[in-house]
Amino acid sequence: MKRKTNLRLVFLLLLLAILGAREVILELRPSFLRPGLHLCAYVGNTADGTLTVIDLVKLSPVATIPVGAGPSGIRAHPTRAEIWGVSSAGGYAWVLDVKTNQVVARIPVGSSPYALDFSPDGARAYVAASGSNSIVAIDCATRQIVARGRAGRHPWIARVSPKGKLVVVSNRDDSTVSVLDAASLAPLAAIPVAPQPEQIAILPDDSKAFITSGASDQISVVDLKRKALLANLALGGRPDDLILKPDGGELYIPSSGVHGLLIVNTQTNEVGDFMLLGMSPVAGALDDEGGILYVADAAAGRVIPIAIPIRSIVNPPGQISVGQEPRTCRLAPGGDILLVVDTASNDLAVIRTNPPSLITLVPAGSLPRDLAVKLF
Repeated sequence: MKRKTNLRLVFLLLLLAILGAREVILELRPSFLRPGLHLCAYVGNTADGTLTVIDLVKLSPVATIPVGAGPSGIRAHPTRAEIWGVSSAGGYAWVLDVKTNQVVARIPVGSSPYALDFSPDGARAYVAASGSNSIVAIDCATRQIVARGRAGRHPWIARVSPKGKLVVVSNRDDSTVSVLDAASLAPLAAIPVAPQPEQIAILPDDSKAFITSGASDQISVVDLKRKALLANLALGGRPDDLILKPDGGELYIPSSGVHGLLIVNTQTNEVGDFMLLGMSPVAGALDDEGGILYVADAAAGRVIPIAIPIRSIVNPPGQISVGQEPRTCRLAPGGDILLVVDTASNDLAVIRTNPPSLITLVPAGSLPRDLAVKLF
């Protein structure tokens, strides 16, 4: 009789353990993820030219795919089940089919491409080739180049305006911004800006562009309607990232030089606020409502969630410890999960956003840098 009681107790404990594990799995699973849907992260590894595919439900790597030396500009296509990127050393754009995890196209674009961008409808991809001072437009369905344009010297990034009418290009070596017609890539203007322009943020109404300088503590403001420079704003520290509020009203600039976050009012073109954050804030990700900004501190190995409306660090947790040298940040669709690439420790931090807390660190490849997320 005692033996039967013990067996029943063991069975009950085992059942409770299984149910408990199921609850944990369901808690970690993104709330919007229905059966049959997949959610994956794609991490570009600069040391060996590979892409690590990480299943965000299983929280483990599922594939390592060679994509070419110097993988960069990794983006999830907005409408197709594809991940796009460029090989900076190979001079081509590559296309990954996410259902098969196979590279299905390599498209020559010119030497030294670093980034790509999609038109708002996903019909075209635009790539700046820094080594050939050119811009190409690619038809995403046929994967053929359908337009070519000239930029300034050493074009860094080509960004499509939100309305899809313009392509704005930062030219590092001649300190200008090129404005091109998105359909034909015909030049419309070349505008002098602060030295070595790099990153670009464009307001939702296509009225202004904000461009970081790689050689000074300035950010340039360009009027895209009049094709003219409005201001070079002094920030006090080198801008490391540009994060635009969804409504376009504010621009958030992590700066390791001033150990904090600069907040620019995009209507008045003025630095309106500053928050001291830590040792080396370098990158961030903002939720769709513009309520919480997550900032990565590369030197401290942590992510800091900030409540933007009240300009305050979310407390608790105040900060979330991740791996070494966190840099690139992305929110997964639905906003339940924040992903952070840890460059020095070669992993991906997976963070629950409500409440903010680290779920796990998943191994990536060697020297991971860029990141895309895809739901399919």
